Amino acid sequence: MIDELDLAFDEHADRTRPRHRRGRGGKKSSGKSGVAFLMAFILLAVLGGGVYFGYNKVKDFFVAADYSGEGTDPVQVTIAKNATLTEIGNTLVDSDVVKSTKAFVNAAGDNPRGKNIQSGTYKMRKQMAAKSAVTLLLDPKSRITSGVTITEGQTSMQIYATLSKATNIPVKDFQAAAKKPVENLGVPDYWFKRRDNKPAATASIEGFLFPDTYEFDPKLNAEQILKVMVDRFLTVTGDMQFADNVQNNLSVSPYEALIVASLTQAEAGVPKDYPKIARVAYNRVYKANMPLEFDVTANYWLELNGKGAKHSGKLTAAEIDDPKNPYNTKSKRGLPLGPIDNPGQAALQGAMQPAAGNWLYFVAIDKAGNSVFTNDYEQHRKNITQACRNGVPLC
Repeated sequence: MIDELDLAFDEHADRTRPRHRRGRGGKKSSGKSGVAFLMAFILLAVLGGGVYFGYNKVKDFFVAADYSGEGTDPVQVTIAKNATLTEIGNTLVDSDVVKSTKAFVNAAGDNPRGKNIQSGTYKMRKQMAAKSAVTLLLDPKSRITSGVTITEGQTSMQIYATLSKATNIPVKDFQAAAKKPVENLGVPDYWFKRRDNKPAATASIEGFLFPDTYEFDPKLNAEQILKVMVDRFLTVTGDMQFADNVQNNLSVSPYEALIVASLTQAEAGVPKDYPKIARVAYNRVYKANMPLEFDVTANYWLELNGKGAKHSGKLTAAEIDDPKNPYNTKSKRGLPLGPIDNPGQAALQGAMQPAAGNWLYFVAIDKAGNSVFTNDYEQHRKNITQACRNGVPLC
């Protein structure tokens, strides 16, 4: 082929210059020249086709695969919290909502609000154009909202009622799911260890259901919902380095500090008093070897037995000092069996970093919930008298 190409180009060369020719006679040379032209044409055609084919391949590589139109069958898709656009695209591809992650990422990038896609569950359609999928994810009407707010200090029983109302899952399902916090809900077993050698409420999830606003996937069951809340608790306390701090700085176990946080949450009228009330608890239990005498533990036992909570002044002596109550802090020394509610981050912080002070007593001094603190019992009695004068229902 190379010889023939040479001949083909020879035909267009300067004919005045002598050259070596392989053929003899003009006729034969002319035939070879025609063949050379034909071969050159075919080669150029092949090369041109290859370039075109290669261009299309490269173009396909850079142009992401995409569906067209508004989609077909409805489907629910859950976008995880803090998911990147690529992670969202992968989720949509897995549900056959978009054809490729790249198409979705490109469409989101072209949309001025593309980075504003929120976590949650959405009503989507299968096989949508990526641009249409982005538009639907940014439409508030597409989002299935099931926001549930759990407030600080709610007990597990109160939380079950709140969750049941929001999800239509029976309370008994939550109660059943909560019976094995370690095995079923992911509470690490070290959280139930105590340094004071007292038993722990190992069959209770109390204290581990972190107060927050949640948007649960509608497909979750009771156990999965409680696990989401436990995971949130572990994340928050992990970020705070709660376990390390209380063990290293206070010489108490994380479980004991969690109990103090729950007591603080229940007793304090205002958040600023959390660190001081926590200090009173630590002082009475670990320094003065005194009973806590926190009335809130009596109320918790009443609730566990299906009875309503009462103001401190309305509790009877038998209710405050019930010998059957494992949460009794009137006559039993030390911390109770376990947490009595689910404390928020501020109460956890107060238990982790209690205020410095030698206080042993406190009382809410006004209707706003502010407390006064002292280490002198006679002064404490005077503070109670003043609280009663201020209309606090203690007397």
